[in-house]
Amino acid sequence: MSRGVPPPLLLGAEEVQKHFPPASLLVPALEAALANFSSGPEGGVVQPVRAVVPIQKYSGFLGVMPAYSEKDDALTTKLVTFYEHLKDPSVPSHQATVLLLDPANGTLKAVMDGGVITAKRTAAVSAIATKFLMPAASEVLCILGAGVQAQSHYEIFMELFSFKEVRIWNRTKQNAEKFAHSVAGQVQVCPTVQEAVAGADVIITVTMATKPILYGEWVKPGAHINAVGASRPDWRELDDDMMRSSVLYVDSKEAAMHESGDVILSGAKIYAELGEVVLGTKPALREKTTVFKSLGMAVEDTVSAKMVFDSWLAGS
Repeated sequence: MSRGVPPPLLLGAEEVQKHFPPASLLVPALEAALANFSSGPEGGVVQPVRAVVPIQKYSGFLGVMPAYSEKDDALTTKLVTFYEHLKDPSVPSHQATVLLLDPANGTLKAVMDGGVITAKRTAAVSAIATKFLMPAASEVLCILGAGVQAQSHYEIFMELFSFKEVRIWNRTKQNAEKFAHSVAGQVQVCPTVQEAVAGADVIITVTMATKPILYGEWVKPGAHINAVGASRPDWRELDDDMMRSSVLYVDSKEAAMHESGDVILSGAKIYAELGEVVLGTKPALREKTTVFKSLGMAVEDTVSAKMVFDSWLAGS
């Protein structure tokens, strides 16, 4: 470290969890970030499309996600790795680290575990989309997948919404049952995707799928889908019918056309960015069947990491 520059703060997963903002603070902050991103240059968000480095020898990927938010006075870069088929099940398929820098001079202020940040900010953005797009009087929630993102989505959706029934499906039934037993509320484990989504008002797909698992013919008209997995241009979670028959919202049009196999391969037309809905420049067509394709944006990490850091400063 250069002379006179203090070493960066190191925050592990437990400390990040301890200082992570509650939904009551996080959701409005992320709504503002989405709106700022979709406002163009006047929004003050500088965020290139994620750079991805394939590691073919080990079937892995390294993603680099920088962003600067002028209105939050925050600058970060997230390094995220994803490995498809790990031999050691104790190693997470996704790992992430967030670097928080001082935008005034480039000094590295903090190095944070990015796992908690990624899980919670992703779920919060899905919740924002759901708030705007789910059908009125939604009662049935379905989660496809049973990993970290399923957990984070379940937690914030149970906090913010009032579903009467929650269903879960996972390719490995044992993991779905483990998830159902680990949470406080009642969760119904379903043997097939078709049974899980039948009649559901809100569906969340957080799977490791590379080919479609959710088919449009199974989904009731007017449902809302948060499609979170399949973040590569040749990976799918939703079939062509699901994509083409729905009103499609995304976090970033540029990123979706570059990274989302569900969007690229189906040829589905993007209706709006979620930030445009927050701004009020595009309507939330909750009476239609809607899909929010979430790839995750670096500015979401920036805002979340800054809030964690500020909380740590306030408590230190």
